[in-house]
Amino acid sequence: MPTPLKGTAAVIAAAVGFSTLTAAAAAGPASRPAAPTRVTRAALDPSLVAGRGADLGFSEQEAENAVTDGTIVGPGRDAYTLAAEASGRSAVALEPGQYVEFTLPAAADAITVRYSIPDAATGGGTTAPLDVAVNGRDHRSMTLTSQYAWLYNEYPFSNDPAAGPLHPDWWTTECGCVPDATTPAPAFPTPFRPNHFYDEQRLLLGRTYHAGDVVRLTAPAGSTAPTTTIDLLDSQLVAPPKVDARAADVLLFGADPSGRRDSAEAIDRAIAFARKAHLPVYIPPGTYQVNRHIIVDDVTIEGAGSWYTILKGHQVTLPAPAPDGSVHTGVGLYGRDASAGGSHNVHLSGFAIEGDVRERIDTDQVNGIGGALSDSSIEGLYIHHTKAGMWLDGPMTNLTVSGNQIADQIADGINFHTGVTNSVVRGNFLRDTGDDGLAMWSEKTADSGDVFDHNTVQTPVLANGIALYGGSDLTVTDNLVADPIREGSALQIGTRFGAVPFSGRIRVGDNTTVRSGTFELNWKIGLGAIWIYALEHSVDADLEVTGDDFLDNTYNAIMMVSDWPVKDQYSITNVHFSDIKVDGTGTDVVSARAAGGATFQNVQARNVGAVGIDNCGSFHFTPAGSEFTVTDLGGNTGGGTTGPWMAGWELPNTLTCDDRPVVVAPPGPSPWS
Repeated sequence: MPTPLKGTAAVIAAAVGFSTLTAAAAAGPASRPAAPTRVTRAALDPSLVAGRGADLGFSEQEAENAVTDGTIVGPGRDAYTLAAEASGRSAVALEPGQYVEFTLPAAADAITVRYSIPDAATGGGTTAPLDVAVNGRDHRSMTLTSQYAWLYNEYPFSNDPAAGPLHPDWWTTECGCVPDATTPAPAFPTPFRPNHFYDEQRLLLGRTYHAGDVVRLTAPAGSTAPTTTIDLLDSQLVAPPKVDARAADVLLFGADPSGRRDSAEAIDRAIAFARKAHLPVYIPPGTYQVNRHIIVDDVTIEGAGSWYTILKGHQVTLPAPAPDGSVHTGVGLYGRDASAGGSHNVHLSGFAIEGDVRERIDTDQVNGIGGALSDSSIEGLYIHHTKAGMWLDGPMTNLTVSGNQIADQIADGINFHTGVTNSVVRGNFLRDTGDDGLAMWSEKTADSGDVFDHNTVQTPVLANGIALYGGSDLTVTDNLVADPIREGSALQIGTRFGAVPFSGRIRVGDNTTVRSGTFELNWKIGLGAIWIYALEHSVDADLEVTGDDFLDNTYNAIMMVSDWPVKDQYSITNVHFSDIKVDGTGTDVVSARAAGGATFQNVQARNVGAVGIDNCGSFHFTPAGSEFTVTDLGGNTGGGTTGPWMAGWELPNTLTCDDRPVVVAPPGPSPWS
């Protein structure tokens, strides 16, 4: 049995799923697999997601598939638990002295470990060692931290595990009440809604190891952490450092690669010189302390590679709030504000940005990349521990964002906000964002002509994997989205947050989602892997959803809904689904909770847990049937426990409303014949 946890640590552990861990441990250590650790993508066999998502050259191996004497946590999908936030919804917990080991599938000289260790009893995080050995020797030590993890409470969250509800005047699902208006006042156990448990850390191994070599991660016997939870290991062969002898080297302008002195002014001087001399700026290997924004315009900045060149900063409290409401600053590269004309011809590549953001303050500009960047590119960055990885405020145009990794953000991964046009986000990998992984947010001014293509988004703790909030002529193609945790879906098309209506052609095509269709904690209903939401306007643009695979859906594959207060005001029309594969739903293939209609053609479904179409319309239950019309264009085949998913009796607008159908967990996805 695991060593009993004491005091506050025991309460936190129980809240996030260690009660399950203790029960599992009674049966003994996890069994040893017969074969070397298999390689996965989003915890799936790679054949199921071929051609989709990002390929940045690393191999993912899940800890639950590895050799270990620890204890498997999960699988589980309930929010506020360690299992739910793990990739694939499962991980391995190590007590001091226990290990998990991975057999390398290919040559590698670098690893990334995704892990969780407990918070401090009063919040603020702890540190603990992790021993890394290859083939039983070549020992190295990593220092893990939970200082950037463990949030509590309602949005925008707290670092205090003992805090009560932040908004007692809000509706609270736990009591089904508004606490301030409830007598007697409800009491909430603490920690209240713990979340954001995981972090990741990278390590260069110092030499190249080969396929078949064994990497063992051990929680040392004297570890200060009662448990160290390992989610996965990424391994890769990193390219040698890039050298550009023709560039303006920041070392010549006084930058300090040891990180002891602040290098912001030296980098500013290098940028000013490079602009006059029409040269790029080069930042050689090293860790450079930067504690504020570097303003970039008409400049190319190159690092030696994101494993070698690191811009690392402290979050700094401003002496007075800035005009934009910021009360902190920190490391980040920013274009000029759009109101000042924005920046142009900026090209950033080959470095890491390591921030120091530990709380969510939405007015703070503490993002990795910010401002307005037109006719620009961002490539090959690693962005970690900032508020949002990239938050671009338009109007701006013609930005390409490619081949970047963004991890452990306290808010969004990448957000195109207000009037971003003709821009592309392609081939990026995002994991553990605290809000939408990728978003186009057309607040007041439309985003238009933008593309999200071949990206991977894993484990967004809050909200959606990929979200479109209004805009025109937008494209979302060939992405892989896995494991959204709460209050969101893998893909959302929504008129909300003050966004302008959708217009033109919206194409959502050839994407794969897995373990999505989560439980909406406020509505207390299941969502869809794709969630089309009419809240502030009707959704009536030409919306084409074609070629997508919706795998292992916790509830529905497809959900179309208008919020109750506006259900008679806004509708969802002109939506077309075709050539879709649905492999596994806990409930329905389609859940319609709005007026309007959609067409379906060649939608194949299997392992469907409830009636294929749950059609509530706008809840008037008229004698003429539902206010939502399902149009069968042919080729809609397959089904599940209740027969064909699209049965004749369900068409075109039969009321089949079951607000909370029984969930039948589907089997794992498998290849289609």
